[in-house]
Amino acid sequence: MSTAITQNPYLLVDRKAAIVTITINRPEKLNAFTIDVWRDLGTHFLALSDDESVRCIVVRGAGEKAFSPGNDISEFETSRSNKVQAIEYGKVMRRTIEAMANCRHPIVAQIHGICVGGGLEIASLADVRICGTSSKFGIPIKNLGLVMSYSELAPLLRLVGPATALAVLLEGTIFDAQRALELGVVTRVVADAQVAEEATKTAERIAGGAPLVARWHKKFIRRLMAGGELTDAERDEAFDCFDTEDFQIGFRAFLQKETPAFKGR
Repeated sequence: MSTAITQNPYLLVDRKAAIVTITINRPEKLNAFTIDVWRDLGTHFLALSDDESVRCIVVRGAGEKAFSPGNDISEFETSRSNKVQAIEYGKVMRRTIEAMANCRHPIVAQIHGICVGGGLEIASLADVRICGTSSKFGIPIKNLGLVMSYSELAPLLRLVGPATALAVLLEGTIFDAQRALELGVVTRVVADAQVAEEATKTAERIAGGAPLVARWHKKFIRRLMAGGELTDAERDEAFDCFDTEDFQIGFRAFLQKETPAFKGR
């Protein structure tokens, strides 16, 4: 049974067993972000990352027309009309971007329709990104006279590399799902009608695995991407799994040809 755990009308957070779904809920605006949505999204991710019972987080936009087109441009006159305001707005965005980037649990982006600008930034922070065949992507902010901050650029850069990231920003074109797959922007493309089902099945597969292992793999990949020489302690941490109860559950279930019921310890 799904249980709502927040009352924010523009950002719905629902939980079903170990899977949490966060929905950007402004369908009348194609799920465009306001500063409050940015702030609350970060707050939820910080809290969920600390929740040991969570095994996967799904992020989506309400409806099937859009994941998100990014920031609500109508807010610019009041919230981002000059550098001083933009810096404060940027601090809110940075907090959320870092909360998602550092989240210990796997994140799945369920992408329907439009996924551009800040929407693509959020999707880039997911570990698995699933979209429909009619989805559209891009970051056409050159047409607004805007640049992406370092915090905003980092997820895209890690995802597609410097050459592709720069091409996406310099050209500002909108590209389709197949091109997104070729560039590495998305993980899988399925029929539009199957996006929700595929995202759910993906989250269930992830949640069915050992949660400590998923968290370690995310941590290790982040560390390797950061570069630098690994310490002996860091190398030894890769073998901590052998002292977990989940390892005992996992290998015994394999030998007995049973489905493991991991406990996260």
